[in-house]
Amino acid sequence: MIYFDNAATTLHKPPCVIEAVTNAMTSMGNSGRAAHGGALEASRTVYCAREALARLFGCRRADHVVFTANATEALNIALFGLFSAGDRIISTDCEHNSVLRPLYALEKQGIHTDFVPADGKGCVDYDDFARLLRPETRAVVAAHASNLTGNVTDLARIGAFAHRHGLLLIVDASQTAGSLPIDMERMNIDVLCFTGHKSLMGPQGTGGLCIGGDLDIRPLKTGGTGVQSYLPQQPRELPAHLEAGTLNAHGIAGLLAAVEFIGQTGLETIHAHEAALARRFYEGVSAMDGYTVYGDFSGGERAPIVTLNLRDVPSSELGDALFDEYGIATRAGAHCAPRMHRALGTVEQGAVRFSFGYFNTFDEVDAALAALKELSVE
Repeated sequence: MIYFDNAATTLHKPPCVIEAVTNAMTSMGNSGRAAHGGALEASRTVYCAREALARLFGCRRADHVVFTANATEALNIALFGLFSAGDRIISTDCEHNSVLRPLYALEKQGIHTDFVPADGKGCVDYDDFARLLRPETRAVVAAHASNLTGNVTDLARIGAFAHRHGLLLIVDASQTAGSLPIDMERMNIDVLCFTGHKSLMGPQGTGGLCIGGDLDIRPLKTGGTGVQSYLPQQPRELPAHLEAGTLNAHGIAGLLAAVEFIGQTGLETIHAHEAALARRFYEGVSAMDGYTVYGDFSGGERAPIVTLNLRDVPSSELGDALFDEYGIATRAGAHCAPRMHRALGTVEQGAVRFSFGYFNTFDEVDAALAALKELSVE
């Protein structure tokens, strides 16, 4: 199988990740729940992972790295924990349902969202952020990159806008963490939400949020923390304030190994390879008759994603043909990005997404191009 569905999850993990998870499952106890060797090893591993992620993302404090099961949980913690009735939020048409559905749910609590529209290439006009600013606006919530088009948001520009107007900046880094450089300090990011199983190349079931400063975020859930057990409420100190229940220490061990692999390999090296794969694929398919490619490829940084359609062929049919006839795995359909599909005009047809990872090769790209060439003339 040729796997081009890395925006959903990286199938091929560094061997050190698999080894770390295996070792953790045979040696670790419950982090923070005892003083014996197994529990202490789990606690040390979890803290080392906090430190590694803080360094990777430019987060000032390791104890402000809060672990969750995925980016969706992290975004829910931030969005439901920071706002109250009467607040307004600015977001964009580029968002995934992990942002959109919580925002829609907040509407029922009297919290309104103003959306910056996307154009036919999936791009936003940054002047629209100022146009949507209201006295009640408290935050900007934005994806670092669209999971559908691969267009990258200029976080430094949005962060400067948010900082200038006293707004929080909450970022969904699901498609970029581990592939593109992120510096919370430089970009004025207040909450960075990430998942571990995509470009970070860690196990599923890992993710988190990095918190800048001393934000008062209400816990999404409460329960055991292993500390201050006689308190009737959740402890106030991070990370326990937002981490109720047993952590996925086995998965976090694998995530730590993945972050160390990224550090040893070099984030720039990983991104350069993924970008070269995507560019080769884009240039090849763009030269073929019958294909429409979505997104802005005019220059600048991009996530390694190329999304397309073949004439009026339903995206599900093209995706099935690629896998059934050529063994090429892609993602067809709506991609949990309804507002972006409306902007692109692909609500009915959907689209077929090719997303590239560090362990893909140029030979695989060429094989996919050959398959698309054959399918275009059938």
